[in-house]
Formats: sequence, C-alpha cells, structure tokens
Amino acid sequence: MFVAIFPPVEVREALLDAVMELPVRGKVRWNRPEAVHLTLKFLGEVSEDATYGIQSALENVCEQYAPFEVETSGFGAFPSNKRARVIWSGVGEGFEPLRSLAAEVEDSLERLGFERERRGYVPHITLGRARGRPVALDLAENAPESGHKFTASRVELVQSKLQRSGAVYSTVAACPFSEG
Repeated sequence: MFVAIFPPVEVREALLDAVMELPVRGKVRWNRPEAVHLTLKFLGEVSEDATYGIQSALENVCEQYAPFEVETSGFGAFPSNKRARVIWSGVGEGFEPLRSLAAEVEDSLERLGFERERRGYVPHITLGRARGRPVALDLAENAPESGHKFTASRVELVQSKLQRSGAVYSTVAACPFSEG
C-alpha cells in the first residue's frame, strides 16, 4: 500500500505524451496513465485491520489542508540522467505544501508503527522505470513542455496488486482536504 495524490487523467496523459518525446537510450517501461501518481508515503504490506487506523490518521491530516495548486515542472531521473532507473516529472508550484503534507503523513503514520523514510521527501511524479539496465536520458534545451496544473484536493490510500501486466492500483480510502 501507499499514500498518494493522483492528478486528473488529462494531466497524466499529457505528462506521458511529453516525456515520451525525450531521447532515451535504453529500454523504459512507461507507466500507464491510471498508474501515474505523486507518492507521499510508501507503506508496504498492510493488514486489512490496519487500514482503518491509517485512514483515520490520513483524515486527521487532511482536515488541516485546503485544496492547493500543483504545477509540474521539468523532467529528471533518479539516481542521475546518465544512469536513470526512474524517470519523473518534477513539481514547481505546490512543492512546499506537498513537502509539508508528506511530513504530516510521515509523522501520523510513524505513530502507528510505520518506519520513517530516511531520505528527504522530494515531490515528483514517476512516469517510467528502466527495464533491466539503467538508461540515459537526454534533457536538452528543447525539452518538451511539462508545466501542467491541477488542484490537489485529496489524498488516497492505495493498494497495489502485482499482475503479469504490471501493478494494478485500487483506492482503499480517499481523504478530501478541508474546504473551510
């Protein structure tokens, strides 16, 4: 399971269309539009009983946030463009609210026994992963447009089931942000 924000489908499709214009040396498994998301916290295996506590913790966090704007910004790769394993779109507008939200989610779930992430949180939207060996990503000056805006209005608790065709995600709980 993991905690995430899903951009609207048109933003997901536009990001995938744009990133596929980038010159990549090597084989990449691109995400399907329905799988494109912004992860806030990876949880791993979770018992069905534990999901109620997680949902309650997420609802409490989400009550503290109003919907906010997010704009994607540029493309990049982890660990580097020359030896990419993960290809992503970054976040410009909305970066700080996302970092704050991820920290609150981290704190609330640590109280439920989930281990803290050791690395600092960097908001990004994973678009593809190298198949086997790392790939080289050429981020020339004429990179395709990546600035797509959307309103983050809820957090989702998502279950991932691996199948031959890849991971299939289903929302276990959707926790909207406060409107007031």
